[in-house]
Amino acid sequence: MIFHHMNIQKFVRKAALSLAAVCALVSAQAQDIHFTQFNGAPMIMNPALTGSYNGLLRVTGIYRNQWSSVTTPYVTFGGSVDAPLFKDVAIDDYLAAGVSIYNDRSGDGNLANLSMLASIAYHKFLGTESNKSISVGLQGGYTQKSIDLARLYWQDEFYNGGFQPGTTGELLNPKVKYFTANAGIQWQHAISENFGYTIGVAGHNLNQPKESFLKKQNNEVGLGMRINTQIGAVWNAGYRLSIRPAFLYQSQTAATEMIAGSEFLYIVGDPDIRSVATGVFVGGWYRFGDATLITAGFEHKGFRVGFGYDYNMSDLNVASGGNGGFEISLRYIKPNPLDFARRIAFPCSRF
Repeated sequence: MIFHHMNIQKFVRKAALSLAAVCALVSAQAQDIHFTQFNGAPMIMNPALTGSYNGLLRVTGIYRNQWSSVTTPYVTFGGSVDAPLFKDVAIDDYLAAGVSIYNDRSGDGNLANLSMLASIAYHKFLGTESNKSISVGLQGGYTQKSIDLARLYWQDEFYNGGFQPGTTGELLNPKVKYFTANAGIQWQHAISENFGYTIGVAGHNLNQPKESFLKKQNNEVGLGMRINTQIGAVWNAGYRLSIRPAFLYQSQTAATEMIAGSEFLYIVGDPDIRSVATGVFVGGWYRFGDATLITAGFEHKGFRVGFGYDYNMSDLNVASGGNGGFEISLRYIKPNPLDFARRIAFPCSRF
């Protein structure tokens, strides 16, 4: 088939995108899934956050769509369930467990990443009022990554004015799978009924599982460890207003990410029991060197609905028209009857 029987621009564009894709796949170590509303996916951030909340059960869901103005949208969605397993009311310490699943699809080649994780964490309370705690979490999971080679075109398939399918694509496996191990630690301190903070550190891909789409290098390319640090606080600045600043830093191989900002929650219902109070929130964030982030939503009787949007400020601003990613997150925490007994729960983790 010669060029005048083909849409030249279409194939040149796909060839360029395919070349970029294969370069990313075979010469760079992959990056993990991440979200703007990182509190919407707590266990992907730190296994020690498993069961770290005021309540009996937590269910979360999150959806992200980005780069639709540049190429085939990058779509990520996920969900999780976690809860305390064994809890002694007299001692306060408890063990918690949870499961989560995340799926990411990106680009013209339909690059897919399916991850299933199981987490366990132990929460040890300290202090005369049990207002301090240290948590240690472990996590293990299975990941499967795949790419649709039939949807990609390669530079060396265009030869002497003609199109010859096959060549570079034949050197690739369409699917890879591996197991991963993660761990984390978290410190929380409720200084008073109106202020509490948390600090956490986590390591992901500690076993550096081997992954590569190249057939000859599948045992040579390891997934880089991802290390992150989270700092957050909850300050009940008034009877109805609470301020929730947070900071996230994470690195993986040559990539780094740093986000800082704050969320402001205003209670419009009965503020006596903050864990189930009706309120609205808005937040402003900055991902250094990349984007400005806006979040907003509401909370009601244990339910939380959040929306997030990224305004791109990086070098891709012109190509993307400033557009970044859109997110929606859902969360439900089944209230703990003890919160009703003491009326106002201690400030819990931002994450």
